[in-house]
Amino acid sequence: MNNLRTFLTEAKNTHLEHLEDEIINNGVSGGKNAINFLTALADMLESSSKRKMNVTVKWDGAPAIFAGTNPENGKFFVGTKSIFNKTPKINYSFADVDANHGGGLADKLKSSLQYFPALNIPGIWQGDLLYTREDLSTDDVGGDSCVTFQPNTITYAVPLNNAISRDIRRAKIGVVWHTTYSGKSMATLKAKFGADGNRLKASRNVWSTDATFRDTSGNTTMTKREVVQFKKVLNMANGSLRQASSYLRKMSSSTEAESLPYILKIFLNSYIRGGEKIQDTKKVLTFLEKHIRDRARKKVKSVRSKPGKDKWLKHYTGVVSEYNKYRKDLYFVIASYITLQTAKTIIIRKLERAESIGTFLRTSNGYKVTAPEGYVAIDHVGNALKLVDRLEFSRANFTAPKNWG
Repeated sequence: MNNLRTFLTEAKNTHLEHLEDEIINNGVSGGKNAINFLTALADMLESSSKRKMNVTVKWDGAPAIFAGTNPENGKFFVGTKSIFNKTPKINYSFADVDANHGGGLADKLKSSLQYFPALNIPGIWQGDLLYTREDLSTDDVGGDSCVTFQPNTITYAVPLNNAISRDIRRAKIGVVWHTTYSGKSMATLKAKFGADGNRLKASRNVWSTDATFRDTSGNTTMTKREVVQFKKVLNMANGSLRQASSYLRKMSSSTEAESLPYILKIFLNSYIRGGEKIQDTKKVLTFLEKHIRDRARKKVKSVRSKPGKDKWLKHYTGVVSEYNKYRKDLYFVIASYITLQTAKTIIIRKLERAESIGTFLRTSNGYKVTAPEGYVAIDHVGNALKLVDRLEFSRANFTAPKNWG
């Protein structure tokens, strides 16, 4: 059984895949990997487990921020993901920020450049900005007078009588850290997922925290009954994966754009964007065929030349033929996907029971309680996957008003 550890070694921490997408991306091995992740998470949440939980929380901050010392020249800098551009945008001064960025982003980066040096960041750290002073408000949330900030979709709220609220209001800028970097040059930096905020020097001007999952309430432990029910769901996922294994192997070897595996992932994600829960495998499978045919018509229509139209018509004829040939296998691929989502949701609901800073969605009728954006799990060899309630967060992301862009 795999233990989760908070580290990730890769060139850059710029993208994480959703757990259930593992079977679409990596076939049989991806499905097994997803189940291993879920098994390890359940093991750590089990009441009889002695293992420490090292899951990290996804904060809904913006923008992503990088700060620390450039190993090539010993200078402190701040930046966005553009520090990894072919022509890097690295900011050592306000003049650099003005040259590389504009608008609200430039203002946030200048505040970071002004206040982050006091933290004595070891190496280079990556995080998400939560607020600068002008973003803070005082609002009534659930009957409590709270300090609030909304960096992206989710609004964070802390009662004014809470000690954390005092520190937040006193600070000029707020940030959550989740990744550290090391290397002899910017081009060869290696990322290590997880950041220990205790390594930073305290500063009145910066409210700084890390993304480590903490539960002081004990509400997240799984009972023996919950563990038994969870294992039943994983057994279902394993059964579906075995039935789908032949086509999953074919999927994992496909890299062609507009191939059936490529279209399948887009199709499943379209459910999320449409605010619809993926269930009823037979219905989803039928809708997939319609999606393929609709996609084919739009593609053929978008091409003017007859050779171009003939090319795409032939291509999609092949895709429909593959769909018909492997229809039974695709049924079990979709069933596996749905079951992995179900298991993932069970874990998310347990993690959400931890006591932490309040998370809300701002609506026309006031504030609505919501869960954190999600969580990140990292296995023993450094692979990381997202655990996000995609339906809920996607719906919120499209509908919630934003304070900053």
